[in-house]
Amino acid sequence: MYEEFYGLNERPFSKTPDPRFMFLSRKHKEALSRLVYAVEERDLILLTGEIGCGKTTLSRALIDELDDSYRVVLLINPRLSPMEFLRSLAVRLGLDDPPRYRVDLLEQIGTCLYRLYEEGVCPVLIVDEAQLVPHKETFDEIRLLTNFQLDDQNLISVVLMGQPELRKRLAHSAYEALRQRFGMQYDLQPLDREETAEYLDCRMTIAGGQSGVFSSAAVDAIFNYSGGIPRKINHAATLALLEGYGRDLAQIDTTVMQAVMAELNMN
Repeated sequence: MYEEFYGLNERPFSKTPDPRFMFLSRKHKEALSRLVYAVEERDLILLTGEIGCGKTTLSRALIDELDDSYRVVLLINPRLSPMEFLRSLAVRLGLDDPPRYRVDLLEQIGTCLYRLYEEGVCPVLIVDEAQLVPHKETFDEIRLLTNFQLDDQNLISVVLMGQPELRKRLAHSAYEALRQRFGMQYDLQPLDREETAEYLDCRMTIAGGQSGVFSSAAVDAIFNYSGGIPRKINHAATLALLEGYGRDLAQIDTTVMQAVMAELNMN
C-alpha cells in the first residue's frame, strides 16, 4: 500500500514498542540514562508518564542496553496479590517449584538472589503499568525486596513504570516507607513541537523513507492533535500516510491533514 509509494521498507508508525524506532528526545535520553545508571547502582526506580509517551519503549531500550551480567524479569500484568507477585518473581528467577508459604518463599528468593550475586549476575525487576498493582501489600513486598542486600549494595534492582496516577497514589502517607527507598524518580514529559517534527522524520528514515514528507503545517496539525504523545503521533501519522497515498500526494500537506483531523474528531 502506502509503503511502496513513500519508498518505505516497513511501516514507520507501528503501535508495537520497537526499540529500533526509538526516538531519543532530550527527555527520553535523560530518562534512559537515569534508568541505566539506577540499574547499575541496583536502586529502586520510579518512572512515570502519560499514556503513550514511550515508557514501554524505554523499558525495551533499557533491556537492550544491559549485557549478560543482568537478568531481566519483566512483569507486564502486575494485577497480582502479594503471594502471586512473589511466586511469579520466584519462577522467573529460576525456582521451579516455589514454596506455598511466604516465609519459605522469601528465604528461597533470598538464596537465589545471593547465588546470582556470586555468579556476577544482577537481577532487574521491571514492573510495567505499575499503577495496576491492586494491593498496598504487593507494593510492600516490592519495597521489601530492597532488604535483600549486602553491606554496600542491593541484590536486585527494581524499576516501577506507570501512568501519572501511580505517582499520585504513592504520594499518600501510607506509601512513605516505599518512597524513601526510591533511589531515583523521573516523570517523562511529551515531545514539544520541534521534537515532534524530528520524531516524524526519524521514524520515516529508519523505515527506509525520506525526511520532509510531513510539511510544516502537517507537523503543526499532528502536534496540536497529539500534544506530543508518541502513540497519538503514530496514529495521526499513519492516517496521514494512508490519506496522502489515496490522493497520490508525495508530501503530507494541509489538505491531507484536514481530512485526517475530520476522521480523528469523529472518534
